[in-house]
Order: sequence, then C-alpha cells, then structure tokens
Amino acid sequence: MVRSPGFEPGSSTWQADVLNHSSLKSLGTSVPNEIQMARLRPQTETQSAIEQLKPIAPDFEQRIAYTLIKLRASSGVKDETIKRIGYALTRLAQKCNLNDPIETGTYIRDMEHPLTKKPMDNATKNKYANAYKKYCTENGIQWKKLYYKIPEKTPLIPTPQNVQAIIDNASEDYVCIFTIEAEIGCSPEELYQVTQKDIDREKGEISITGVKGHGSANYKLKPHVKEMLLRFLAKYPYEHPFPTAHTQSQMWTQFREKASKKLNKPELLKIQLRNLRNYSGERFHKSLPIRDPILVMRHLRHKKLETTMHYIRAIVLDYEEDDQWISRTSTTIEEDAKLIESGFQYVTEREGIKLFRKRK
Repeated sequence: MVRSPGFEPGSSTWQADVLNHSSLKSLGTSVPNEIQMARLRPQTETQSAIEQLKPIAPDFEQRIAYTLIKLRASSGVKDETIKRIGYALTRLAQKCNLNDPIETGTYIRDMEHPLTKKPMDNATKNKYANAYKKYCTENGIQWKKLYYKIPEKTPLIPTPQNVQAIIDNASEDYVCIFTIEAEIGCSPEELYQVTQKDIDREKGEISITGVKGHGSANYKLKPHVKEMLLRFLAKYPYEHPFPTAHTQSQMWTQFREKASKKLNKPELLKIQLRNLRNYSGERFHKSLPIRDPILVMRHLRHKKLETTMHYIRAIVLDYEEDDQWISRTSTTIEEDAKLIESGFQYVTEREGIKLFRKRK
C-alpha cells in the first residue's frame, strides 16, 4: 500500500488532517459574536478528544487514515461522520487487531463502559460496528456486521409550557433558531444545511432538505416567526446562516440548565433539543380539524406511516383542549374561500348561512 504524504507511522497527522479538512468556513467578518464564537467550540472539543487517544500500531494508523480518505472521497459522507468513525476505529485499534474480524467483532459484542465497567448499550455497539464495517469494506476484509437491537422507547414529547420556558431563557439569536425548529419540526442538522437561497424572505417560506431518511419540504412560517427570521438573517448574512447541529445542542443545554435552575423545574433537564421535532408533530396533530396521520407524516417528512404512528401513539389526548373551537359564519363563496384558507373547516349550513370551525 502506498503511504499518503504526511501520514508517517506513529504520528497523529491523519487526525489533524481530518480535522483541518473539516474546519469551519470563513465567517466573513472579524467582529466576534455569540453565534460565531459558539461555532468554533465543537471542533476544538472533538480535536482534544482525539488527541488524548493513546498511540496505536503504525499499520493500523495507516489503514485507518486510508479508510477516512476513501470515505471523504465518497459523496454524502459528512466531515462530522468521518471524525466519529476515525475516533471509533482508533479506540478499537487500542484494544484489538483490526485485521482480525473475529477478534474485533467479539470485542464490540462484549464492550464495557470504560468508567462503570458495565456492558455498553446496544446503540453504542452499533456505532462501533458501523465504523468497523467501513474499515473492513475499504481494506478488503470480509466481515458480517451484527445489529444489536435497541429497545423501542416511547418518544418524549415536552409540554408547550416547558418548551417555552427554555426558549424564554435563550438569547435572541437562539430564540429564533429554537422557535423555527419547534414550529416546523426540522432537526438541528437540517436547519444548519439551510442556505440563503432556501429562504424566501418575502413569503416567509423556508425549504428544508431532509437528513437521516427524512423527506424534503417547504414550510410557510407564522408572521411573528418570519419577523424573527428576518432580524436573524440581517445579523448573519452568510451562505449558511445557522450554526452547526452540535453547537445548537450545546447552547440548548446551556439555556435548559439556566431555565431549570431559575424556575426550579428539574424536569426541564430531560428535554433534548431533538425533542422539539416530536413537540412540533404533536402541536400540528392537535391543530388539525380532523386528526389525519397522513398530514402529520407529511409535516414530519416521514417516508413510512409506521414511523409517524410511533410518535402519534405517544401523544396524550387532552379532551378539554379538543373541545375548544373558534367558529365563523359565511354567506358568500369569497368568504368561504377566506375561511378555508385560514384553516377553518365546514360544519353545516342553516338558512343559507354556512358554519365553519377550527381549533383554538
């Protein structure tokens, strides 16, 4: 195998190279601000974690570097994913012979947590198995990857009060970010991928490209959210105006802890940023005049109805809330059209007057 320049045995050049190629784009300004400074933190922490890894055999280091180079050349593999795979492979190389699939597979199966010495959870085992499968594929090693079943848990759907409590304790920039995610149900990674051309400022529409198997869709923001977004874009006119998913998660944790301490509500600490997607699906489901799971599936951009039903089953039905309606009447076709466009549903007609309703 021909060694790539700068990948000498015993060095950590390949780790630094991966990180250097994954570095954040220029922010286009020399004036530091909250979003810009926060964007720099995830890379520094990831680099520090990799640098703390113990040295591994030169042959394994070279093969891992070769694997990561091949992955970078492949389309659709993100830099953050490459860094995670490099970290996992280096950890495995410290414990076993990567060229021996039986030994490595057995180690992954019997993995223990380094601190508690308890069996590693299956989700973590799957991450290491996926990383090792990449290594085997790129290095011509035959290995049948095992899948460790993860118990299906009921999705956590936070209450509107708890979501708002955290958002109220966020900075102005992140109030905008978290409100958008809570309204349209996009993930932090999906919002990070949004570019200026994906935003229609006049109509207040945002185009979301799905990740992790989600579909893509356009969303029209509510007027007050549109105004938030326009103020945000005026401060951050970059091609990618939103911070990385990792940075968003860090800031959510910070504001969540602040709200929990301020309001003496420890339950807020259980709410993850990804739970805003569940929350958005629930609020959309409850806003429908007729509870149609297909519409919820389209809102969340699921490709399978079974996935949507998994989340719908976690929704707690509030019959008192269900009984709250707004009613309107109409006597002309023009009035009918305006009410329907506003989300009202036709109910009945008496003496030439049509009755419409929608949930509060």
